[in-house]
Amino acid sequence: MTKARDTANLTGSGVTLPLLDIDAGTDIGAALVDADLMIVDDGAGGTNRKATMTRLATYMGTKIGGGMEFLASSGAISDAASVSFTQFDATKYDHYKFIFQYVIPATDSVGFFAHASTDGGSNYDTTNGNYHQSDTTDRTGFTIVAGSVGSAANEFGVSGEATLFAPHLTTYTYMKSAPVFMHSNSGSLISGASVVSVKLAGADIDAIQFKFSSGNIESGEITMFGIVNS
Repeated sequence: MTKARDTANLTGSGVTLPLLDIDAGTDIGAALVDADLMIVDDGAGGTNRKATMTRLATYMGTKIGGGMEFLASSGAISDAASVSFTQFDATKYDHYKFIFQYVIPATDSVGFFAHASTDGGSNYDTTNGNYHQSDTTDRTGFTIVAGSVGSAANEFGVSGEATLFAPHLTTYTYMKSAPVFMHSNSGSLISGASVVSVKLAGADIDAIQFKFSSGNIESGEITMFGIVNS
């Protein structure tokens, strides 16, 4: 004898909630990913449609105000000239935070800077004087650490964070790194004071690049987060 549940499935008629039995299903056995599907009743109008988990993430972003969302990671850096991020989206995010994890230079005793782009990363502004650091003029980029980041044995580079404020606005753009920890080229541990720097241009910044003042990035990792605007 065919059960009512089976009859509904075979004929294509609607299945009411009492007949919908998911308890006997097999667990996915893995973390949910963007490509996974779910079923929704479109506008509560009785029409069921499929949707990917990415739509759920977008929806949650509109409901959780002031949150911080992971956007991208450099992954494990290995002898790279620089690390760039282009995941800027002014429709979703007002500000951006970057986390540095043991970013070590290949060259000893160098500074750590960020350069801004207004064309999606095709070009980065490294012009001396287009950036200021606190009371200091004539910088070549946003200052993360002004200098003395070491690369010798037992010197573990830069760790900490930096925040880029409202880069989509066509005004001067500020970055604050606070705090930054590093081993100096002398081998001593330094807790870097908060550094505020500014890009002296009224332009929409939509990409950023991190690099040392000389030489490559030997190793480390940098992650980018967006601070949502609603």
